[in-house]
Amino acid sequence: MNFKRIVLASGSPRRRELLEQVGMKFDVVVSDVEEKVTKTLPGDVVCELSLQKAMAVYEMLEDRENILVIGADTVVSANNVILGKPKGFEDAVSMIKMLQDGEHSVYTGVTLVIEGRCHTFSEETKVKVYPMTEEQICAYVKTGEPMDKAGAYGIQGLFAAYVRGIDGDYNNVVGLPVGRICEYLRRIGYEI
Repeated sequence: MNFKRIVLASGSPRRRELLEQVGMKFDVVVSDVEEKVTKTLPGDVVCELSLQKAMAVYEMLEDRENILVIGADTVVSANNVILGKPKGFEDAVSMIKMLQDGEHSVYTGVTLVIEGRCHTFSEETKVKVYPMTEEQICAYVKTGEPMDKAGAYGIQGLFAAYVRGIDGDYNNVVGLPVGRICEYLRRIGYEI
């Protein structure tokens, strides 16, 4: 069975690239929902936010028959602190200082809305980072790459020079665990 339409409820260029990489044809509709966080654990926070985004976009659609809406949210968690996107240069420097020479977790929450029914899950990937000097941190932040990314870095970009290793799904760190999404859809009878 195929979907008549697939909608990505995210403006993230990285999520678009990941879905295109696995051959999905989809439209992008970004929600204007005001995000409300009531949870405290990172995996719960990203699930809550992905659900809000996916449902807001689903509600915007006029024709909802045989439609798949994919909502997602990603955060980085280091030392029990949730790191979203940095608010500026100093915030990005502070985040990278927390991540360097240690291990942190990247959580992505995904909500799939099919015929009004939601399937929500989170994926965790652990990332180890080499030690970084103050000069290396500032030079990286000055590139601008960290500014639109959770945890102030992009593993698929310049920051790859400081990644010691990962435990889990690489694509999850980029922003979307596409393999897990595709496996779930195959299990319930949909082809991508």
